[in-house]
Amino acid sequence: MGDARAADPRVIFALDLPSVDQAKAMALAVKDEIGMLKVGLELFVEAGPRAVAIGKECGRPVFLDLKLHDIPETVERAVARASALGARLLTVHASGGPAMVRRAVERAAKEGGTMEIAAVTVLTSFDGKDLDAVGAGSDVGAQSERLARLAWDAGARTFVCSPHEASRLRVAIGGAATLVTPGVRAAETANKDDQKRTMTATEAVAAGADWLVVGRPIRDAADPPAAARRIANEIAAARAARRRD
Repeated sequence: MGDARAADPRVIFALDLPSVDQAKAMALAVKDEIGMLKVGLELFVEAGPRAVAIGKECGRPVFLDLKLHDIPETVERAVARASALGARLLTVHASGGPAMVRRAVERAAKEGGTMEIAAVTVLTSFDGKDLDAVGAGSDVGAQSERLARLAWDAGARTFVCSPHEASRLRVAIGGAATLVTPGVRAAETANKDDQKRTMTATEAVAAGADWLVVGRPIRDAADPPAAARRIANEIAAARAARRRD
């Protein structure tokens, strides 16, 4: 019974691999256990559109995690190209400001596809000391909420945040928002690597997360499909418990 597949896997598997061939092989291995594939900077710089095409080959939507942060015109034009590639989600930094976020959201809608803009609040590698060093204060929760509100007012409805800020953002911007949380670790894994604000899948869902980005706990597992299935089932159980509450 524990090996049954989750009916609605809310796992976004991070294809953090150095080559498109390795990424494609891993994506094909776990595709039945996950709901979306994430293509980040490393793989996109290596393979560009070929990396996004892995999603079509696997029958899974692609979360193109480029975290755009530039002048509004440049970001808007990049959004058009990402939409043409077939990405389902594209990240931009909310700290790029309301004009940049608004132009990104409007251009995604204008392209007429299904791509949505996901606004990144505070990176999971940041803590209060890091925020203070860049002049953004030292309260991670407050900064995450501030940026989420800014992006919401600019039209974004999907947000990337640490699971530690998910409950606060859920209260601040409401149930209509979609919250995507990286920094998810297997319950038995103590090592957080370069991410400072992590949670288990169960904890993240209880905090209000809708989609969970998972990379290393699946990629580095002895049996990646089984690891992905365990996490998907953990998410499904946590979502059921949240609905009951």
